[in-house]
Amino acid sequence: MKPRNERGSSRKPGRRPPRTRSPQRDGAQRATRDDRGLGGTQVEGRQAVRELLLAGRRRVHEIVVSEELDENPVMTDILDLARDQRVPVRKVPRRELEREARSEAPQGVIAFAQEIVEADLAGFVSDAPTKRKPFLIAVDGVTDPGNLGSILRSCDGAGVDGVILPRHRAVHVTPTAAKSAAGAVEYVPMCIVGGLPTALRQLKEAGVWIVGLHDAADKSIFDIGDLAREPICLVLGAEGPGLSRLVRERCDVLVSIPMLGSLSSLNVSAATALAAYEIVRARRA
Repeated sequence: MKPRNERGSSRKPGRRPPRTRSPQRDGAQRATRDDRGLGGTQVEGRQAVRELLLAGRRRVHEIVVSEELDENPVMTDILDLARDQRVPVRKVPRRELEREARSEAPQGVIAFAQEIVEADLAGFVSDAPTKRKPFLIAVDGVTDPGNLGSILRSCDGAGVDGVILPRHRAVHVTPTAAKSAAGAVEYVPMCIVGGLPTALRQLKEAGVWIVGLHDAADKSIFDIGDLAREPICLVLGAEGPGLSRLVRERCDVLVSIPMLGSLSSLNVSAATALAAYEIVRARRA
């Protein structure tokens, strides 16, 4: 008869029992998988972990570091910041760290932290500085975490006031997204909405212009002109499907990025960077 554990399930002789984990980190993992929140409880990659500590906006429970990791300036910063903030640091063999990792290249460091706090959609408009018209970005149906991370990094660079993400059929802040964002998840306000078309309607009622990036649009992003200086929300869709029909119908203007070569479109993160900085350029002109 096969040996049985306390719950009555059998396991093969010689197989190690599952490793015990702290309740805090178990809770962090569950929160990351819960699509009701933004996530961000497991942060991987040197730059992302350093910015997590530098920002100081959420509690860091523990940092796990590979024993085989060579010294470098970023890791020195991480260890110094962790010591100053009294964050426990645990060194483990590289293989053990990679088993815990949820991105392809954790770069020898993983941090476990509180979940990212969601912003409020109404606050994106009401809390905007009086001298600055809000600049928002909404993401429609982007499911690739690497793309979301790159989008957030561009949003931080362009000074975007907030990012709007749908609750369903969209990626939130996974370890891969946080790593690709290189720390931007700590600074760019994000909110999750039940339905993007409804959220866009609410923004329109608050005086925000909705500009959708659409491959088939006749108007170019370079022709946006004075509209860029108004309260504006730029809406981007996933590669392939693009903007959904209901989202397109909520847009005041549809614009495209001119494609002068053989390909018909850009990667959504590249399109975000180009379009966001075009709005920045138009605002500063």
